[in-house]
Amino acid sequence: MSRYDVIIIGGGAAGLFCAALAGQRGRKVLVLEHTSKVGRKILMSGGGRCNFTNMYSGPEHFLGANPHFHKSALSRYTPWDFIALVESHGIAYHEKKLGQLFCDGKARAIVDLLLAECAAGGVTVATGTSVDAVSGDGPFRLQTSTGAMEADAVVVATGGLSIPRMGATAFGHRLAQEYGLALQPTRPALVPLVLDKGVMGELRELAGTSLDAVVAAGDAAFRENVLITHRGLSGPAVLQASSYWQDGAPVAIDLDPDQRVREALHRARVDGSRTRAHTLLGEHLTRRVAQYWFGDDLPDIPLAGYSSTALEALAQRLSAWTVVPVGTEGYAVAEVTLGGVDTDELSSKTMASRRVPGLYFIGEVVDVTGHLGGHNFQWAWASAHAAAQYV
Repeated sequence: MSRYDVIIIGGGAAGLFCAALAGQRGRKVLVLEHTSKVGRKILMSGGGRCNFTNMYSGPEHFLGANPHFHKSALSRYTPWDFIALVESHGIAYHEKKLGQLFCDGKARAIVDLLLAECAAGGVTVATGTSVDAVSGDGPFRLQTSTGAMEADAVVVATGGLSIPRMGATAFGHRLAQEYGLALQPTRPALVPLVLDKGVMGELRELAGTSLDAVVAAGDAAFRENVLITHRGLSGPAVLQASSYWQDGAPVAIDLDPDQRVREALHRARVDGSRTRAHTLLGEHLTRRVAQYWFGDDLPDIPLAGYSSTALEALAQRLSAWTVVPVGTEGYAVAEVTLGGVDTDELSSKTMASRRVPGLYFIGEVVDVTGHLGGHNFQWAWASAHAAAQYV
């Protein structure tokens, strides 16, 4: 029977990084990946360029049942620590926006970095190897598709349920439950929202239109683009808000976040402008959007002929668009999974189970979910680093 100090289940970002760091500490480490290659979500992330971290990533960019759990790991491994590692491998990168860092070249560079770090630690990486069962409490015995194995520590880095075509499964959640650990309910996050067919019947003509907006759901609001799709709403602002949206709850959208349209309407009236409302609104929102939003409701008179009250009513229609989604596009396209292994079950210092010393959970399998823009990768690096110091 093969025996290791540490067996890591899952060859994604968190698993590979934890393996590399533990190996470099002198531990004998094996990574088991059930698909044919490691780092598949890394390769497809960021449009193939991998948004590997965010310069401004901090505790406020994460959510979970315990809003404090993630602070410890994030404080001990910062974005700048991973940036330094990227630079040490000569990988060119750039900031796209809002602190989001992407490779100049292909995302493959990040996978190659992780594999090089694993090689430096003498880590064995086995692909196409599934784990059928885990038993014991140290040493742990693993039954796999290639035979039985033992390890003093097991790290579960199997990710969430998002993007099953990339190999996502509920294995990590099931294993946690087998060992008596509680789970927080899971659901798709960072995911497009689906609208009622009746609403879409009217809105579908705007499919493909992208608008700058503030989108609010629950107690959170995000300012970025909203993309109208054939089934509902997407775009960065909507994806962000989806993590806070609950079934049956409304989503509020402000299409005039800087009040520029409101100000332009009132200024035109005060200046005695002969411009028609349709024309001004079309300049700010595009003609298609203006026509959809206001249709034939606008009197064909110059803006100078409107009352202040009438103009305020027009502006309010842009700032107070409310929809009630009927659902999301689901795990098939969700970037991450909300929920997972309850953090009350884990040590925030080591990521180890409080019930079963030697059993660790890191990355997306844990109930810590980041905002869009590199924060979930930063959680992968930080949680992996935390566990690697103690396995």
